Amino acid sequence: MMEGEWRYAMSRTESKMVELGTVAPAFELTDVVSGRAVGRDDVAADTKGLLVMFVCPHCPYVKHVEAELGRIGRDYAGRIGVVAINSNDLVEYPQDGPEQMTEQVEKNGWNFPYLLDETQEVAREYEAACTPDFFLFDQEMKLVYRGQLDESRPRRGDFGNDVPLTGNDLRAAMDAVVAGEKPTAEQKNSIGCNIKWKQ
Repeated sequence: MMEGEWRYAMSRTESKMVELGTVAPAFELTDVVSGRAVGRDDVAADTKGLLVMFVCPHCPYVKHVEAELGRIGRDYAGRIGVVAINSNDLVEYPQDGPEQMTEQVEKNGWNFPYLLDETQEVAREYEAACTPDFFLFDQEMKLVYRGQLDESRPRRGDFGNDVPLTGNDLRAAMDAVVAGEKPTAEQKNSIGCNIKWKQ
């Protein structure tokens, strides 16, 4: 990737920090791996909460954290329902298509559904702004965390930092939900590439 292309790809966008207490919008989308329709309540069934992540295959910010997302999925399996959603415009960004999504799942051992939001309606309902963008809901489907995974950012030239990738901000919030407690209200925006909206 040329430096100019990297700068474009790394267009820094912050999450919108949707109001805490917002109810998780319902959705039903196709899982690219199984081909089955998966809904919000399917993911959250018999768990303490729901983590909705807006991601895609090509974003450098997502590439930086995708292995940790796999670890989170495994560590919280059966306790918090986890789902990833790709809402990018596949006409302009074919590198985010179903084949690449499936490769991403296999590469990182994701054990959660990876859904394609072709109409971008789900992203708009959640007010997702960037990749990655995280939304954590409690058992009543009320938003309790929307913020960064941790302080780590992908490193390239003047971009990013060398902070170790731990997932500790999101993990602390998930631990609170599992314990039936509210995460701290002091939350920092997630930062990533902007969602590639259709024109």
